Amino acid sequence: MTTTGLHVTILDDYVDTLRTLDCFRLLDGHDVTIWNDHEPDLDRLAERLADTEALVLIRERTPIRAELLGRLPRLRLISQRSAFPHIDVDACTRLGIVVCSDLHAGSPSYATAELTWALVLNGQRDLPRQEASLRAGRWQTHVGHTLRGQTLGIFGYGRIGRAVAGYGQAFGMSILVWGGPGSLERAAVDGLAVAERKAAFFEAADVVTLHLRLVDATRGIVAADDLARMKPSALLVNTSRAGLIEPGALVDALRRGRPGRAAVDVYEHEPLTDPDDPLLRLDNLVCTPHLGYVTREEWELQFSTVFAQIGDYARGEPSNVVNPDVLPHARSHPSNW
Repeated sequence: MTTTGLHVTILDDYVDTLRTLDCFRLLDGHDVTIWNDHEPDLDRLAERLADTEALVLIRERTPIRAELLGRLPRLRLISQRSAFPHIDVDACTRLGIVVCSDLHAGSPSYATAELTWALVLNGQRDLPRQEASLRAGRWQTHVGHTLRGQTLGIFGYGRIGRAVAGYGQAFGMSILVWGGPGSLERAAVDGLAVAERKAAFFEAADVVTLHLRLVDATRGIVAADDLARMKPSALLVNTSRAGLIEPGALVDALRRGRPGRAAVDVYEHEPLTDPDDPLLRLDNLVCTPHLGYVTREEWELQFSTVFAQIGDYARGEPSNVVNPDVLPHARSHPSNW
């Protein structure tokens, strides 16, 4: 079947990385527009996407809701990877827009697991403040904590949680798991300790890392009371989603000293560019700008799939379709598939 080129738009490629990847050649023959900034304004975003036939999303950086979709009559395909809480899939189905997303069930994001561990190490040794002290002409600022012998609490024992648990074991930590029934069952099969209660989990852990998808059932699952149970010497690490923690609870908890420190890669509103945001004003918090999955190797893996989905669609063979009910009435494509 003849493949017809599509007008492809890529949003939120902040540092203009995608065109430098080897997999970008999968878009040869398509008309590609890349935006490197983030556009939150609905009118300006609709204008940018007016001629778009295939939209590439970089995870959840831009929400795609019904109000926007209704203003994009040429849009036929949304291609991305991973979960899609930011896409109004029902509206896409109603409007005849195909949504393709590979949920990578067999491949955890090792990049996210590695960043989690980097934040654990930075948090326990407070490396950012130590470096700032050195650059300011001073020497050591205070004494950190050794990981060996401490308890690593894994909240959500899935693909990434399992990888982080392995790092903890390599550092001589005891592993304690909490989460839903599936997490607890998987942890028990792997021979790991499982907390009897959520409260006991937060009380016992020296380091807590969060590895949950953000859905209605998990939004705010870490409450102020949970944080208040943590030790003054404990560290909380979040590389999953900010919405897992009750709004405002982390700032308040860190100001009160339970937990004593935190390290986060995710925020309620992204990109976070306000230096006066309460989180960024805390001395006992390490912050990174949502770098969990942002490595060249991870992006080659992810966007090989994302771009291949566009090729499959253009050939009339859409893959990883998350709304298959759309196919009988999908918006027509130039190749007439």
